Amino acid sequence: MSEPSQAAFNRVMLKISGEALMGDQGFGLHPPTVERIAKEVKTVHDMGVEICMVIGGGNIFRGLQGSAQGMERTTADYMGMLATVMNALAVQSALEAEGIHTRVISAITMNEVAEPYIRRRAVRHLEKKRVCIFAAGTGNPYFTTDTAATLRASEMSCEAIFKGTKVDGVYDKDPVKHADAKRYDTVSYDDVLAKRLGVMDASAIALARDNNLPIIVFSLDEPGGFKGILAGKGTYTRVQG
Repeated sequence: MSEPSQAAFNRVMLKISGEALMGDQGFGLHPPTVERIAKEVKTVHDMGVEICMVIGGGNIFRGLQGSAQGMERTTADYMGMLATVMNALAVQSALEAEGIHTRVISAITMNEVAEPYIRRRAVRHLEKKRVCIFAAGTGNPYFTTDTAATLRASEMSCEAIFKGTKVDGVYDKDPVKHADAKRYDTVSYDDVLAKRLGVMDASAIALARDNNLPIIVFSLDEPGGFKGILAGKGTYTRVQG
């Protein structure tokens, strides 16, 4: 039985990197880590929040790295998009093991494993409290999964993008390398772009700014962090206008 919603948002986008799924491994999927993330999503789903997800593909293949190694950029990006579909299917399996109805919706048509992206159908899934995992990026090369997450969040009328990372917010410099790094409670889109704070790539930030879509950066490694922020607690940085 779902708990009554006491969440700050009714519909959110959760963006996580492919690397978040590989745990301590250097490559691929780490099933216990995927299961842990699914349990985190379930706690928020149980609050009555409608959840969209976009997952990167960097644990399997990263288009920019392939391109840097001499591969044609468009081909490398399509390979990266296919990697995101594999991750989406893994997370779908983990979520359904938790009893949550989930749909993988791909920007590249592959009817045997995922639904094609049809906006109205996706909105209906959310209204029925199904988790929608948007795979294959935007379906176009030269766009990152950060941009895809911002685009889908805008199309789905999400109230915020939750960017799950290894650190608990946005810092003025790398907190792993600098002990004196300071965390921002809030930071503007323009400051993120001007100071190159690395929250998301520039096109994703610009799209979020144009649609007045707040980005909440938090640690995915902190148990209960996702639910805590929705309940008004926790440590995070809010990127807004």
